[in-house]
Amino acid sequence: MNENQLIIEQVSPYDVAATVEKLIEAASKREWQNPAVHNLQQSLSKSGKEVRPVQVVEICKADYSGKMLEKNHERISSILMPCRISVYEKEDGKTYVALLNMGGMTAGMQADTASAIHGASDETFEIVKSVIGPF
Repeated sequence: MNENQLIIEQVSPYDVAATVEKLIEAASKREWQNPAVHNLQQSLSKSGKEVRPVQVVEICKADYSGKMLEKNHERISSILMPCRISVYEKEDGKTYVALLNMGGMTAGMQADTASAIHGASDETFEIVKSVIGPF
């Protein structure tokens, strides 16, 4: 993984549905919550747009989000919450997983917030790696 990349993308050995299921299961084992899965293919279809499968998995862990929200001056970082993992299919028929390299976006943030973001980002990468393998 290139530490300077804002978005990290990796091929999954599974189809979209299985990848999403395995990511949610892996997150749950690490005590992360799954507040939502957004099926963008389905949403766009309602507007007459046809796209390949795309699902965005939201995960959240109170240990990190609590640190980011407990102080007024740190609540601005809520724009980065919850952590999101995108799972989609490209024209090559392969499934891909993408996520933000949030640890690289903490310059200028309060120390507590930056620490929470780094922890959440590192653990999110570990969840993804446990499903699809190393980056």
